[in-house]
Amino acid sequence: MNQDEANITQKNSSHTGAFIALAGGLVLALAGDAYLINRSNNLNDQVAQVKQEAATQMSKLSDSTNDLLQQERQQLQALNDDVSGKYDNASAALRKARFDAQKASAQLSAKLEEQQQAVGAQIGQLKDATDTATSKLNEDVSGVKTDVGSVRTDLTSTRSDLDKTGAELKRAVGDMGVMSGLIATNHDELMELKRRGERNYYEFTLQKGKQAQNVGTIKLTLKKVDQKRSKYTLNVDADDKVIEKKDKNLDEPVQFYSGKTPALYEIVVNNISKNTVAGYLSTPKNAPAPISVP
Repeated sequence: MNQDEANITQKNSSHTGAFIALAGGLVLALAGDAYLINRSNNLNDQVAQVKQEAATQMSKLSDSTNDLLQQERQQLQALNDDVSGKYDNASAALRKARFDAQKASAQLSAKLEEQQQAVGAQIGQLKDATDTATSKLNEDVSGVKTDVGSVRTDLTSTRSDLDKTGAELKRAVGDMGVMSGLIATNHDELMELKRRGERNYYEFTLQKGKQAQNVGTIKLTLKKVDQKRSKYTLNVDADDKVIEKKDKNLDEPVQFYSGKTPALYEIVVNNISKNTVAGYLSTPKNAPAPISVP
């Protein structure tokens, strides 16, 4: 082979290599395009699927949202209806309460007016009764004043009588020759002596023929009565001894001593009648008191 053929062969070999390289590159390029196309188709399918799923989810979400909105609308409507119903009921109740209150107020006003009238009538009756009572009280007071005046007059008269009685009280020498204290010749004078309280006084009434009578701490027995001469005789039982007081006179102090520490006792008879004498026993303030028999 000459140089030219060798060059031609070399050129052909170069062209064949280049062609092969070009063909290989083309094949690679086609293969790359096919891969890209396939990848693109897969991506498109995935995108389409994602869009479909998104659309489905959006549809479901929309349906769910619509359902929720519908439920909320229904609940809101129910709440509104309930509130409206309650408001209507409350309004009706309020109207009824207002009506009842007005009715009760009217009844109360009428009752108050009636009570005021009744109270006014009672006040009028009370005033009339008070006027009547006041008038009667004034009359009674006038009567009381008159009675008080009479009482004062009576008291003045009584005081005058007491003063007179006190002035009439007298002393006398007793049957034992001892000067007596003041003696009482009647009941009023005896009351004056008791009022003065200088001695103890025990009244008695004795009848002839009767058993001995307890008088103070002694016993007395009437033995004889001489009404015409105003004389009497009696026995005195004191300290387990009997003393006869014979023919004693009216208003005469009949004296004797009695007690562990002898003290002067006096008997005064100031009333003598047929078979009966009355008078009193006088003892010192420190003399023994009679034993009370139940």
